[in-house]
Amino acid sequence: MTCHYRCDDACSKPIANESDNSYFGDIVREGISRRTALKATGVTAAVAGLAVAAGAQPAAAAPGSAAKAKTSPFVYDFEATAPQPFTTDDVITPEGFTWKPLVKWGDPIVAGAPEFDFDNQTAAAQEKQFGYNCDYVGLVRDRHDHKGVLVVNNEYTNDELMFRGYTGASGLTDEQIKITMAAHGLSVVEVHKAGREWKALLGARRNRRITATTPFELDGPAAGSTLVRTKADPTGRRVLGTVGNCAGGTTPWGTILSGEENFNGYFKATAAPAGQEAAFARYGLTGSTGRAWEKVDPRFDAAQEPNESNRFGYIVEVDPLDPTSTPRKHTAMGRFKHEGANVSVAPDGRVVAVMGDDERFDYMYKFVSKKKYVEGDRKHNLTLLSEGDLYVAKFTGDGFEDGVSDGTGEWLPLVVDGKSKVAGMSVEEVLVHTRLAADKVGPTKMDRPEDVELNPVNKRVYAALTNNSKRVPSQIDEANPRASNKHGQVIELTAPGNDHTQATFTWKLVLVCGDPNDPATYFNGFDRREVSPISCPDNVAFDSVGNLWISTDGNALGNADAFFMMPLEGPHKGHLKQFHTVPHGAESAGPLIVDDTTVFCAVQHPGEVDGASPSNVQSQFPYDGTGQPRPSVIQVFADKPGRR
Repeated sequence: MTCHYRCDDACSKPIANESDNSYFGDIVREGISRRTALKATGVTAAVAGLAVAAGAQPAAAAPGSAAKAKTSPFVYDFEATAPQPFTTDDVITPEGFTWKPLVKWGDPIVAGAPEFDFDNQTAAAQEKQFGYNCDYVGLVRDRHDHKGVLVVNNEYTNDELMFRGYTGASGLTDEQIKITMAAHGLSVVEVHKAGREWKALLGARRNRRITATTPFELDGPAAGSTLVRTKADPTGRRVLGTVGNCAGGTTPWGTILSGEENFNGYFKATAAPAGQEAAFARYGLTGSTGRAWEKVDPRFDAAQEPNESNRFGYIVEVDPLDPTSTPRKHTAMGRFKHEGANVSVAPDGRVVAVMGDDERFDYMYKFVSKKKYVEGDRKHNLTLLSEGDLYVAKFTGDGFEDGVSDGTGEWLPLVVDGKSKVAGMSVEEVLVHTRLAADKVGPTKMDRPEDVELNPVNKRVYAALTNNSKRVPSQIDEANPRASNKHGQVIELTAPGNDHTQATFTWKLVLVCGDPNDPATYFNGFDRREVSPISCPDNVAFDSVGNLWISTDGNALGNADAFFMMPLEGPHKGHLKQFHTVPHGAESAGPLIVDDTTVFCAVQHPGEVDGASPSNVQSQFPYDGTGQPRPSVIQVFADKPGRR
C-alpha cells in the first residue's frame, strides 16, 4: 500500500538513473583494492573498541540519564524507550512524558468548515478541513513565543482507507477523486500554547488549505518557458496545485518551504510525448497509470497535456502569515523529486539550501541565492529563492584505512550567474530537466537522499540517506559498507570555514543504521552496546544544543517507526536513543523540537497495512472514537508541572 500510493511502486520499476556516473559505492575504488574494501566493514565496526559479543542487547540509556529524565525540563533528557513490534497500535513515550493530539485529518480548520464525518465526506468540506497524510511540520512564531502558525505537508492519500467499498482508482466517483485532491497539499493553522500543551485554533483568521487545485505562481528563470506552457496556461506562469509534499523548512524571513517529491505517480502517462521520451523516463513518468485524477481534470493525462508534469517537482514557498498570498514554485532551485529544502544564511549574506533527490542512485544538490539576506526586510527576502546558482554533489572517499567512512567532495555547477554550465542545455532545460542535466556533469549516485538540514549549532549539514536495497556487492565501499542496504545512514557535510557557498566540502558517515549487534553498523564512535536499533532514517532536526533528531520511515528491523536523538558532541557523542514510537502502520514524520520542551510529530498513514480497509481497521489512532485511523500531528511533552 505504501509503495503504491507514495512513489508509484518505484522499487518495482527499472532504476531511473541509467547514467554511467559513479555510484556512491564507487567513490573510493581508485587506489584501494577490492580485498581491502571487503575487510573495511570489520575495520569500521571496530573503531574505538566498538566490537561487541554476539547476542549483546542495546541498553536503554547511559548511566545517570534515567535520574535526569525525572527532573530535567528538556526533551533531550530522557530514558530511551524499547523498540516496539510493528503491530503495536499505540504511541509509546519515554518515562515522564505524555502525548496529545494537536490536529487531525478532517478537523475543521477553516472558518465555516463542517465537523469531520467519515461516511459523509465531500470535496467542499475537505477543502476547509485538515488534510490527509501529514509529513513536514513547521512553526512560524507570531511576535509571542506562545503563539504561531503551524504549517503541515499533506503528502498523499490512502484511498482505500478513506472510502468504504474501494475497488480501485478507476472505481472512485468523481466526488471521491475531488476529495482526494482536496486532501493533498498543505494545511495552515494558528496555534497557541496554554501551560505545557499547544492547541490548534480552529477557524482562526490565518488558517487555510492549499490543495491540488490552489493557484501557484511559477517563478525563476524557467517560468514562461515553452517547457512549462500548457493549453490552460499559455503564459507558463500559473500552476494549479501541489502534490507529493514531503519534507520542508522554515526560512529566516518566516515562510515555509515544501518539497514536491513523488509527483510522477499522479499522471497518466502510458507513453511519453514525442520529444520528451528521455525526460519522462528519467522522472519515472513513462508507464504511470496515475490515480484517476484525469477523469475530473484532463491536465493529469500526459497525452492531453504533455507539459503539465513539468510544472511539478519544485520547492514550494508559502507565506503562512498572509492567508491571501499566492504560494510560489521556485524553478531556480531545480526540478526533481525534492524531499524538501532548508535555507541558511552564509557569512556573505547569501542564502544556501542543500537538497536531496529522493530516489535510488540519485543526487544531492545545492542552491545559492544571487541576492543577500537583509534582516527585517521581508519583501526583499521573499525574492531570494527566485534567482541563484545550482550545483550537484560529487563525493570522493579517502580510503578505509583510518577506520572512518569519510572523504572530500565538490559541488559541480549546473547554472551559475544565470548561465548554463551543462553542454547542450539551456538554463530553462537545466532547471526543468535537472536530472538529465546532472547526469551529464558526473555527480555521485546516492542512496535515496531525503531530508537535509543545517545544524544551527555546529553549522554542518546532515542528510538522511534512507536505504537502497538495489546496491550489489560490487558497489560496497566505506561510504556504503553493505550490499542490499535496507537500513540507510546519515551523512555529515562540513564546509570550509562553515561557509556552504564554497565549492568544496568534507563528509563523514556519522550513523550507519541497523541492529547494533551487526558489526557493519556505526554510531559515530559510541559503544554499540549502549544504543537503540534504528532503520531507515527519513527526516532530521535539531534542538537548541545541536543534538541530532531523526525520524524513521519503513523500519526494516520489523519494529514500529520512531523518533531518535543522537548527540553530536560531548561524552555521549553517538549515543543514539529511541524517544517515542508511532502506531501500527504509521510513519514518524516531522520532527520539530519546540523550545526544547515539546516534540511535534506527524503520525503519517496510521493503519497503512496491506489488506486494511474501513471494515478491516488496522489502527484506531488517534483513538478518538471514530473507529477509523486519522493521520494527525501530535505533541510529546513532560507530564509533570515541575518540568515545564
